[in-house]
Amino acid sequence: QVQLVESGGGLVQAGGSLRLSCAASGRTFSYLVMAWFRQTPGQEREFVAAISWSGGSTYYADSVKGRFTISRDKDKNTVYLEMNSLAPDDTAVYYCAARFSGRQILRSDYQRYDYWGQGTQVTVSS
Repeated sequence: QVQLVESGGGLVQAGGSLRLSCAASGRTFSYLVMAWFRQTPGQEREFVAAISWSGGSTYYADSVKGRFTISRDKDKNTVYLEMNSLAPDDTAVYYCAARFSGRQILRSDYQRYDYWGQGTQVTVSS
């Protein structure tokens, strides 16, 4: 089992920045692909970004490319999402997710992820 705990959400003005963190605990983390998704009421969970276990491969949704950066610290078992140039459309609950993948395939389909955090609210005011 893997437990994920997000932190760092909050209220920010449009154009501002936030950094989300997701701390993982539990079993060994080798081959653990981690990702961020977001969700607004009545909508499906939307892929934001994913990162390989080594941190050498990343994958972003077009809507956040160039504004958001995903990274990880393997020593701390933590993944980060640096969010810049935030817009009101970025308002959502942000979830950290994880899946074990021997081939380190970075997937955008939320149904392929087995472990989820509780979510952290990000609100961007105009």
